[in-house]
Amino acid sequence: MNQHHGLDIDANAPSIPPMGIRLIFSILCLLSPALAARPVSYSGGSTIMAFSDRAKHSLYFHYSPTYKYSVGVEAVKNRHNGDEHSYLRLTYLLDRKNTQGSQRNLYLQSGVDPVDLDHYFYGVHGDWETRRLFSGFGYRHVVDDEVDFEEQFVQFGVAPYLGDYGDLHTWIMIKGKKNTLFGSWSTYPVLRLFKGNGFAEFGYSDQSQWDIHLMYRF
Repeated sequence: MNQHHGLDIDANAPSIPPMGIRLIFSILCLLSPALAARPVSYSGGSTIMAFSDRAKHSLYFHYSPTYKYSVGVEAVKNRHNGDEHSYLRLTYLLDRKNTQGSQRNLYLQSGVDPVDLDHYFYGVHGDWETRRLFSGFGYRHVVDDEVDFEEQFVQFGVAPYLGDYGDLHTWIMIKGKKNTLFGSWSTYPVLRLFKGNGFAEFGYSDQSQWDIHLMYRF
């Protein structure tokens, strides 16, 4: 796979238990110097991710048999009601378009709790980027025992400098996010960093609180 400033292009293609979440999330904070946030890795690759926002803490591991899809398991703590559960997850690359200077991706995502099949989610995630510009969006519908809710976001960013392969890359972004559990849209700045196999993204607003995404690919 060729990887250059956020563009993951496969050379052969166009293109945990819940109680351990906090501990592994802290370890990732130390180990991730900051990679493009692709929800499917290269063929044969594995990825571990940690998420934290107002709605949840999450730890997610997936393996990609091919560049077209990944399968994995996610441990989630719902911060709204305190529940802890796990998902079996599938992510599928529905569309990818590479040009000389850009890449776009569209993914379908789904997950189900194997213990409680009435607890599941489905959604879509997409992005388009060049070495200088980034745009992305996501939508997820979550079916819970107590309440169904939707999560949506849009995100735009610019790279203040163009680094070489292996450098620390930086993106300055603006993100709009809505969770129907909490009401209206919230807009806030985001800092994205990645280098080598590590990725880190941090955003904050009074309404959404901390929005953190960490990733390490191997």
